[in-house]
Amino acid sequence: MTTSTEHIWNFLEQVPDPEIPAISIVDLGIIRDVAWLNDRLQITITPTYSGCPATTVIGLEIEKAAHSNGIENIDIKQQINPAWTTDWISERGKKRLKAYGIAPPNPSGGPECCPQCGAQDVERISQFGSTPCKAQWRCHECLEPFDYFKCH
Repeated sequence: MTTSTEHIWNFLEQVPDPEIPAISIVDLGIIRDVAWLNDRLQITITPTYSGCPATTVIGLEIEKAAHSNGIENIDIKQQINPAWTTDWISERGKKRLKAYGIAPPNPSGGPECCPQCGAQDVERISQFGSTPCKAQWRCHECLEPFDYFKCH
């Protein structure tokens, strides 16, 4: 007997992104598919960008979650086409990013406001942040620096 795909999606929602533990890999939008092929669970992921160093850790965490839910036979498949986009981040994920202090992606190319104090008077310090998918910004009101999750 196989575990339902609904149950699998539920336990995958508990697997945090290793670089941003406030958001799950499901809310980040990198889980593309969950399916049973005979007696093997196949989970398809799309990394946030090619060469993302967290991809290996994510695979290990998925396997760990599957094993703790009684699933031993698992294959993790990477799918890079179509490429991941910040449009795939769930609304819940965007709220969790903001609560964690990271400004969620915004199609206009910059944060709507400071995730710490909500002020709109912000400036980009550097196009490069703590990871390649983030940029460093600063708020002129509270003077705090913060990461902004870049759109792509």
